[in-house]
Order: sequence, then C-alpha cells, then structure tokens
Amino acid sequence: MNVTAYRAEEPRRRLRRLARDYGYVLPGFPIAVFSFSLLLALTVASAATAVLWVGALLMPLTLVVASGFAELSRTRLRIWGAPVPAAAYRLAAPGLTGKLRILADPRRWLDLVFEMLITFPLRLGTVMVAVVWTVIGPAGLTYFFWSLFLPGERSLIQLLDLIDPGLVPAASSTQYLLDAGAYFVVGLVFMATLPAMMRGLAVLDATLTTALLGSADSAGAGAPLGPRPGPHSRDPSARVPDVGGPPPPRAEAAAIRHEEGIGGGRTASFSPAAWSWIGTGFAAAVLLAVGWPITSAVHSVPVVIAMVLVLAHCGSVVLTLHMTWTGLLLSMAAAGGLMVAVAEAGTLPWPWPVTALITQCAVLAVAALARPWYYAVSAWCGGAVLTLVALFIVDAERPSGSMANSIVSLSITAGVVVIGVLVRLWILNAGRLEAAERTSAEQDRRRKELQERNRIARELHDVVAHSMSVISVQAATAQYRNPGMDSSARREFEEIAGSSRQALSEMRMLLSILRGEDEVPTAPEPGLEDIDGLIQATRASGTLIRYSGLSTGGGSTQASSATGLAAYRIVQEALSNALRHAPAAEVDVDLSAESGERRRQLRITVANGPSPETMVDPAPGAGLGLSGIRERAAAVGGSVETGPTPAGGFTVDAVLPL
Repeated sequence: MNVTAYRAEEPRRRLRRLARDYGYVLPGFPIAVFSFSLLLALTVASAATAVLWVGALLMPLTLVVASGFAELSRTRLRIWGAPVPAAAYRLAAPGLTGKLRILADPRRWLDLVFEMLITFPLRLGTVMVAVVWTVIGPAGLTYFFWSLFLPGERSLIQLLDLIDPGLVPAASSTQYLLDAGAYFVVGLVFMATLPAMMRGLAVLDATLTTALLGSADSAGAGAPLGPRPGPHSRDPSARVPDVGGPPPPRAEAAAIRHEEGIGGGRTASFSPAAWSWIGTGFAAAVLLAVGWPITSAVHSVPVVIAMVLVLAHCGSVVLTLHMTWTGLLLSMAAAGGLMVAVAEAGTLPWPWPVTALITQCAVLAVAALARPWYYAVSAWCGGAVLTLVALFIVDAERPSGSMANSIVSLSITAGVVVIGVLVRLWILNAGRLEAAERTSAEQDRRRKELQERNRIARELHDVVAHSMSVISVQAATAQYRNPGMDSSARREFEEIAGSSRQALSEMRMLLSILRGEDEVPTAPEPGLEDIDGLIQATRASGTLIRYSGLSTGGGSTQASSATGLAAYRIVQEALSNALRHAPAAEVDVDLSAESGERRRQLRITVANGPSPETMVDPAPGAGLGLSGIRERAAAVGGSVETGPTPAGGFTVDAVLPL
C-alpha cells in the first residue's frame, strides 16, 4: 500500500477503532446493572433460605448464572480484540450431590464477586466519563449558537467577575465572543481527545476484566495463547483418539478433561492472581472507608490531610502486591505523615492509631504472603525505626502511653510477619507437592497413551497396511495376469498402484509417528503448492473437477507450513468425501486469498453436485471426515462451514489465516 492510500485509510481505521471502543464501553453498563440486580437478589435469597436448605440448592444456580455473565464479559472482550482464555470449571457429577460440587469451585465464586460487586461501579464510572466526554465536545463547539437562548449572565463572565471584576469586558458583544470562544476551545479539546479517552476507558475495563476473569496462572501466566493440540498435533504427548479400545473410566476421563482445560489455553479453576486483586482491593476500600472518618473526627486531623494520608496508606496495600518496594516505601511515608498529624493534634493512641496499625498489618501481610520473607522483615524493621524516630522527636512532649502503644504495635506487626511467612512457606510446600503429584500423573498418562498408540500402530500395520499392500500388488500385476487388457485399463491400474504406494508411504510415516516417543521423524509435508498435483491425481479417477487456483488480487500468497498443510488436507478430505458420497458428480474447487477484517485469509471452497441417478449407491462413511476438516481448520485459527446445496450437492467452505 502506497503512502497516499495509507493516509486515506488511516481516518477510516481510527473511526472503526472508536466505534469498537464505543461498542465495548457503552453496553457494559446496562449489562452490569442487570447482573448486579439479579445476582444480588439471588445471593440474598440464597443466604436468607440457607437455614431451610433451600439456599443450598439456590446458591449453585446463582453461581451458574454468575458464570454465564462472566462468559458474556469474556465474549465481549474477544469481540473487542483482547485474547481471553476460556474458563475451566470443575465438572459437576450427576445427581443432587454432584450439582452441589459447584459450591466448591473458586472460579465460579470469583465470577460472582466480579459480576456482582466490581462491574457495576467500574462500568458506571466508565460510562459516565464516556457520555460526559462525548457530550461536552459537540456542546462546546455549538455553544455560540445555543447559548443565545440561555437566560441570565454567561458562566465564564460570572467566573471572571468573581476572580476580578476588572477582567470582564464592558461590551456585551465582546463578552459573547470571549465566552463562545472559550467554550469552542474546550469543545475542540474534548473532541480531539475523545478517541484517546474512549480507548483509555476501554483499556481500563478490559485490563481489569482480563486480570480477574482471564488470569491463567496455573497454565503459565503470560504464556502466549495458542490453539489446543488436536489429533493431528506434532506434539508426541498429544492425545490420539481411540479407535476401538475401551473408553477410560469416568473419573480418569474427567481428570483428563480437567488437565486439558488448564493446559490448553483455558483459565484455571483457581486463580490466585485474580483473588489477590479482589482481596487487596476490597481490603483497601474497607480500610479507607473506616480510616478516613476516624482519623479526621477522632484524631482531629484536617479532612483533606486525613484523606490524602489514609488514601496513600490504603493504596499501598494494593501497590505492595504488584510493586512491592514502592508499596512498602509508600506505606512508610503515609504512616510517618499520620504520626506527625496525630501528634500535632495531641490525641491518643499514638504513634500508631488503631486504623493506621490495621492498615500497616495489611501491608505487611500482603508482602509476607506475596514475596520472600526479607520483604516483610525489611518493612517491619522500617516500621520499628520509624516508631523510634517518632518517639525521640517528641521526647519531652511524648503523650502518656506512647511507649506501650509502640511495644504493642511492634509486637502485633511482628506476629503478622511471622504468620505470613509461615503461611507462604506452607503454600509453597503444598504447591511443590501438588506439582510432583501432577508430574507423576502426567508421566502415567503419557505411559498409557504410548501403550495405546502402540496398540493402534499394530492394528494399522496388521490390518490396513496389509490390505493396502495387497491392493498395490494386485494393481501392479493386473496387466501381466490379464494379457488382453487394453491401454486405458492398464493406465487405470497403474494409477491405482501409484495411489496405493503413496498411501502405504503415508501409512509408514503415520506408524513411525505413533510409535515414536519423542520427536517425530521429519518428512516433507504437502502445502499450498501441492494442491495442483492433488487435483490432477484425483482427476485420474474420471471425476470432472473444475479448479480455480489461488488468486491473490496482487497480494502475497505466502502461508505458514501449518496453514499450507491444513489447506492441502482439507481439499484432500473434501475431494474424498465427494468421490465417496457423490460418485461421478462434478466438483468445483476454488482457492482465493482475500482481505479479512484484520489480516489476509485463504478461502477454500469445494462444492460437488448431486450424483447421477444411474450411478451406484454412494459408499458409506464413518462421519469422521468433516470432523477432521473442522479440527484442522480450528488448529490454525480458521473456521469451516459445511452443508447441502439447493441442487442436492454438498459444499465445504473453509477460511484459514495467511
């Protein structure tokens, strides 16, 4: 794309992004109002009827509804453009007792807390800012017109009159121009910053939603989200579908599904990071709501100073979780400021007021639980030094009881640090034990998979490979066993022999993959450039195939090896289905590269007409061909649509990313 075309496209791209941000921010508030009211009513009803055991049945329903709203939030995030893994919930067993297992799933409780308590204030604030910012811009630009119909004196003139009456112009026309010009500038600024503001509001909502609903620490936080391993994965540990063996027991199958849910791009059921966000944020909000009025009213600290100091002290609780040293330093500074402010008022207890002591204990607990022991110990030592400095500064004027307050405060905070460090060590040891058990279970699962793969390989070798060998030999020797065969029949048998030899070669590679434990042997895999040869080989069967090759419209047709292989196999399977289910029907194959919403994509269309009535009945199939096509497309991030045509044929339409 040249520079002129790029510049012409840039405004449209910005408008699309602004529309997408509006489409994400504005609908969030009505959804949050509905989820808040419904979930709050269900939760209150569950708690009120718990003594009658009705709440035990209503609470699982409440959690399921909350998970539905959480999935709606994840879907909105994906539509907006944020990659959010799907959540893995604990499986509910049949029966009433199995349904009650939902109550033990922390992921569902996290969904409930988020959708009932967090989304309403979050989206109320974002929607209010979005609406105000959207309205102020056009209102300021058109103020010169609609202000003519407003009664009374102009607002800017009133403000100037309050500041200094000498700033007010004498002429009414000058007042009008000054007032209208000021509002025009304000409207222009708001209109210019509207895209950035909407992007910021959308990012704020998306960041918090992703942190609480999309955290996947158990799956490896920060790891790129990729497609789940399918049946054709090159990973030797990928699961191979069973083709005749007994199904695994229910408990083992559930464990496998749970493991695949955690390790396959899905959100773990238990998310410590998300619960840490919610826990520290809730604690900070409660401490702020209690500490600010008490510090101002009981300790006679000015309201503004109390608000700033208590807000900084409570904010350090959340900050310590993510920026530990910064949060600890902020807590020390806020605690020192509170000591000075309370000392000037001469109130007790001092140097550690009760609310400040509780907040400091929360900071130390977060540091002890989230970080190694020396973080919390360093913070405690800093608090001890701060206490001693405060005592020495007001040595002679020290209020009675300050020494006892200092000793009690240091003892309590030391106990919090010790308990926090011990709890962290216990959690780490429990995690190591769970990791060891998980590793042992994974090794046992891989051993069973290898045994099953070897069994499948033996069956393929003894049955399928033997039959293909017989077909190859019979086709290759047919012209010698039947000397009177004409040339067209000999070519037909040669094609059959060549196809069977190719199938045997692919069968040998498949057997080596199934029997291999580690890396599979490298072999050339077909891609986009091999589809022409596939079409020619299929035409040898006598089927009329109309093929339009890849048309790019001037763009690049380069594709990854995975996409090329998926495209080849989709065309191959679609042609096989057409030959099997609609023999002698005409087939249309079309490959084209087109521009999608965000990237170029490859569209594959294979359509066959109805089979002539004079032909034999179509061959039955196992129903696995279309499933394999969908799995291959999904593995590379594509999609497939299949279905009958009005004329009685069938169409396979696949879209793969380039």
